[in-house]
Amino acid sequence: MKKAWKWIISTAIVLVSTSLIVILNVYGDIKSTANEIYTPMEDKSSEIRMQPVNITTEMEPFSALVLGVDEREGDVGRSDTMIVLTVNPTLQTTKMLSIPRDTYTEMVGKDFKDKINHAYSFGGMEMSMKTVENLLGIPIDYVVKVNMVSFVDIIDILGGVKVKNTLNFNFQGEHFPIGELVLNGEQSLKYVRMRYDDPTGDFGRQNRQKQVIQGVLDESLSIKKVWNYKSIFKTLEKNVEMNVPFEDLLSIQKNYGDSLKKIEQLYMNKGTNTKLDGIYYYMPDEGELQQLQEDLKKHMEI
Repeated sequence: MKKAWKWIISTAIVLVSTSLIVILNVYGDIKSTANEIYTPMEDKSSEIRMQPVNITTEMEPFSALVLGVDEREGDVGRSDTMIVLTVNPTLQTTKMLSIPRDTYTEMVGKDFKDKINHAYSFGGMEMSMKTVENLLGIPIDYVVKVNMVSFVDIIDILGGVKVKNTLNFNFQGEHFPIGELVLNGEQSLKYVRMRYDDPTGDFGRQNRQKQVIQGVLDESLSIKKVWNYKSIFKTLEKNVEMNVPFEDLLSIQKNYGDSLKKIEQLYMNKGTNTKLDGIYYYMPDEGELQQLQEDLKKHMEI
């Protein structure tokens, strides 16, 4: 399960997209889990947003950084998956940008540039958040980190996810034919890992990631899945950290749920792969990066 698609997005959607009635019914369990995985940031300052976002009374647009980390004993790991979400309740839309893990950018707090996924190994969630802020020019309000184990477990708890596969391929002993597929956790992991045999490379993998995300959302909204909520919560407590207070989770569930149903994927795919001192980096296209910055700022009403 190394270097796989490891994201909190699947788990976060489970938390914030289930019906309000269910949240009220299992309030005690959810609050306990939310408190267990809550990890406050020591430095909340941002040069872009001077005051913390208000999602409880003002229903302001907000952003979240999703980190998928392969943590092993004795190794803090790297965030091989980095996804930025911006959520606008007025437009009822969510924009999702997958940042290539090899993106060459400034390590905020250090005096050098490196691959963006190394920010986590240098300074954890906080440095990752500030480095992404610097790259995209938007405030990152929330950051959520997930270990890969929960990806497989939650999909299995939900009974699998449906995807529409557009590329016939084999990967790690599994065959994925073209058409609608129902994938379990391990199959989903393989489905989103493959990139070298995809003619569109990492960007094809990003499309498959989005399909699995949408599949998790669809399954989590099914009332019959809710009865497995205790198993989901146990998985979250073991594998998730986030700086989202419980009260904000409730506000997102109550006021932002419709926005999470419509996800538009943005791409960073016009850059070039460059070798520096024997190491490959992804150099973003400046024009594309500027356009992404403008689009995300506009969506966040900045």
